[in-house]
Amino acid sequence: MNAATTSVRQNTGSRANESDASWPWLSGSYAACSRTTRATGGVLKDHQGYRAIQAIQGVGPIMAAIFVAEIGDVTRFADARHLCSWAGVTPSHRESDTKVQRGHITKQGNGLVRLAATEAVVRYHGGDPIAPAFLRIAARRGNTIARVAAARKLLTLVLYGLRDGEIR
Repeated sequence: MNAATTSVRQNTGSRANESDASWPWLSGSYAACSRTTRATGGVLKDHQGYRAIQAIQGVGPIMAAIFVAEIGDVTRFADARHLCSWAGVTPSHRESDTKVQRGHITKQGNGLVRLAATEAVVRYHGGDPIAPAFLRIAARRGNTIARVAAARKLLTLVLYGLRDGEIR
């Protein structure tokens, strides 16, 4: 147990009775989160893509609202590769004559979409369409690289959901 955990437990009581009453600073966060969820759900309730992308495991109302608000009009992207490049989850590629260097993700583009996509795959790994690829890459290259690869696949599904209204 570290010092921060000890301090929180001393100020809020033991872990035996962890309720909202024993964590007063947390109840304010829950209230703010529920207000945000209600507000975005009310504004976007008729948005077909917003409802469709919530079918992806790991994408809830807040993540879906981030995708809808930040991506905007998906018709400006020719295909999913362009969306992934815009979000900055594509590997860098530099070449000169016969020398080719491939590197980390570019991180060019919208950081909020990149963060939302990588956070959405942390727990569920994107569900059935993405999880097998995540597990295969994680065994070979590690969890961090697998998360970015899964985020790229998740953004592909998000594009289809926002454009077509269904996840394929």
